[in-house]
Amino acid sequence: MKIKYFYQQFGSHMSVIIIAVIVLSLLFSHFLEKFIYENKIEELTSYGENVLTELETGNQTNQQTLQSYSKVLTDRDIYFSLFDEKSRIIYAMEDRSPNLTLDDKEWIKITEGEAVAVKRDFTRFSEGVSYVLLPYIHNGHFIGGILLAAPIKGIDKVISTMNQYIFLTAMITLVVALLISWVLAKIYVTRINRIKNATSQVAAGDYHIRIPTSHFDEIGELSKDFNEMVEKLQLSMEQIEQLETRRRQFMADVSHELRTPLTTIHGIIEGLENDMIPESEKIKGLELASKETKRLIRLVNENLDYEKIRSNQVTLTKTSINMLDMFESIRDQLEPLAREKKNTIQIDALNTLVVYADYDRLMQILINIVKNSIQFTEAGTIKLSANDTKDATIIKITDTGSGMDAKEIKKIWQRFYKSGTSRSNNFYGEFGLGLSIVKQLVTLHDGTIDVMSEVNKGTTFTITLPNG
Repeated sequence: MKIKYFYQQFGSHMSVIIIAVIVLSLLFSHFLEKFIYENKIEELTSYGENVLTELETGNQTNQQTLQSYSKVLTDRDIYFSLFDEKSRIIYAMEDRSPNLTLDDKEWIKITEGEAVAVKRDFTRFSEGVSYVLLPYIHNGHFIGGILLAAPIKGIDKVISTMNQYIFLTAMITLVVALLISWVLAKIYVTRINRIKNATSQVAAGDYHIRIPTSHFDEIGELSKDFNEMVEKLQLSMEQIEQLETRRRQFMADVSHELRTPLTTIHGIIEGLENDMIPESEKIKGLELASKETKRLIRLVNENLDYEKIRSNQVTLTKTSINMLDMFESIRDQLEPLAREKKNTIQIDALNTLVVYADYDRLMQILINIVKNSIQFTEAGTIKLSANDTKDATIIKITDTGSGMDAKEIKKIWQRFYKSGTSRSNNFYGEFGLGLSIVKQLVTLHDGTIDVMSEVNKGTTFTITLPNG
């Protein structure tokens, strides 16, 4: 059976409150009754002790003392009587003398000097009373005692009136509690329904929904966690959409990049088969086919290389590498590309500077970055520099090229990302994987790579590799 959370909350609140009110009412009623009866017993005991004290001191005759107290106690609706050592009544108030027969236990207590107090008695008198028996000890001898009694009908009336007030208070409390419980349950259910509805919207694909949060209770914290979850989902979806966009662009790039060399190679092969190419042009055609074939191999290898690096299938073989020798090797390889764009490559490194890294992968890192610098620099300078600290070797590649803004710097490490300029002039990284591979390889070396760039002023790549 399904029970709505509202009714669960409301029922639980009311159950607790009703039980609490009933228990408190019963306890208070019992306490009140006990307090009133004990107070009456104390009052009777006090009057009885005063009477016995007056009789003991003898300031007045015994008869005068008894008559004066009779008047006072009559106004208080209390009556008393004196009895001797043989339980015979020796004095009683007119028309109000209780005829009390003591049982053995009570008589033993009295004769031994102990008081007897009974809060409620309905059997020994003509009406229900509270009474006390006090011994009268003179010179260490028991010579009688005094009995004081008060009807309980007045006491019961007071208790009944108080119980009515307690019941009325309990009813008012329950009504107020009913309203408060209803409001609180409604508030909780509203907040939960808000989360429920928001969850449904997220399930439907709306990741912009947000709900109010607070630090007041767990529901407020749940709302905060929900918003954080939705933000992460939204970010993930944006990343998925960006990746899908880049994937589609990648497929378009693949089609374009592969179609051109394949078409060229196919055309040359058909020309050779059909003797459509003159002898003087055959060598040139074969060279072109070879060039386009190498280009295809480079395109395929670039993608395979990235996948191997990304899936941690690359094993590094670290050795001590002389940075000056590596810089010079890179300059020898890339100087023809640099001259085509009227760039110069400068080197700044000590002959004794050594870095601990995988030679092939470090060469791949630096060639990718230097090619990137050549691509975006026109009639400028690309500078390769290195220095060491106590714990690491710092390598910098600085160019005076077109630079990048902050938004583009964040994107350059993304797979398949290519700037607008790179699409029109690709020397390398045809699929936009070059810098993504660089990032992965630096991470495999337990190093870091940072970029500082300013539009139209150039870019600096800083690689930090740990020593040892």
